[in-house]
Amino acid sequence: MIKLDIISDPICPWCYIGKTLLDQALTERQGHPFTIEWHPFQLNPEMPREGMDRRAYLEGKFGGREAAAQAYAPVLERAEAAGLDIDFAAIKRTPNTLDAHRLIHWAGIEDLQTPMAMALFRAYFDDGRDIGDHEVLADVADSLSLDGAMIRRLLESDSDTDDIRARDTQFREMGITGVPTFIVGGKHAVPGCQPADLWMRVIDELAPGGTG
Repeated sequence: MIKLDIISDPICPWCYIGKTLLDQALTERQGHPFTIEWHPFQLNPEMPREGMDRRAYLEGKFGGREAAAQAYAPVLERAEAAGLDIDFAAIKRTPNTLDAHRLIHWAGIEDLQTPMAMALFRAYFDDGRDIGDHEVLADVADSLSLDGAMIRRLLESDSDTDDIRARDTQFREMGITGVPTFIVGGKHAVPGCQPADLWMRVIDELAPGGTG
């Protein structure tokens, strides 16, 4: 098997789209060699732990909803082409994602990292839920048959907080400035939201008899 590291943030729409396109390729190539691990990267590391009002966030980043709508237009176009139904209008708060990254880490202990990452994408982008809220995170954990009460207790602690921040910092020091970033076999970085066809070519090249 070949390690495929995914550096991502649950509030990054390109990460949601990029993983969906990767999944389409993996479905087409059932014998793919990848074993996937997710890694933390906060798009807004200075965000208050309680997050902030979405309108205020858009005002600060884009100058308002109208400018944000223009910026997000290509995102929505790519999302629709990938079969996703992102609803930016439903999002009322922009969260700090540190706790969501902790939840992805804990899900990995139960071999549920990818289902958890995708569940958080859906909760945020499809349902407009605040994935910085501990009750929401515990509910998402419950939906994957994790112990929501235990997750709630862990979230109220500082468990693994320093580790998540250190890993985020490590990737920045490696030169990663945006997500998604995919690292194939610990060597080759594939930045950005790539089409399924590219991933199928990568898989074919890595197959026995391929050119990889």
